[in-house]
Amino acid sequence: MATLILHIPDESLVQKVKQACKMIVGVASVKEQKTKTLDITKTAGYREAMDDVKNGRVYHADSVDDMFKQILGEKAFSKINKSNV
Repeated sequence: MATLILHIPDESLVQKVKQACKMIVGVASVKEQKTKTLDITKTAGYREAMDDVKNGRVYHADSVDDMFKQILGEKAFSKINKSNV
């Protein structure tokens, strides 16, 4: 048995599409599954990030090179940069 998944952005068309699918010879069943919308503000990662912002645990880099200099240190960054990795 094969399963097809249709994404229908216009909610008003769902019933019509279901009816049309039921009319196709060989279709055994048609089921509707609602898409869950994730509220990112309810996630642990979001709360942790906001706590970092609130407590000043944020960093700024002017470029990717600047970011790696901050992470690795000037000496290690220079060594890697010279090796053309």
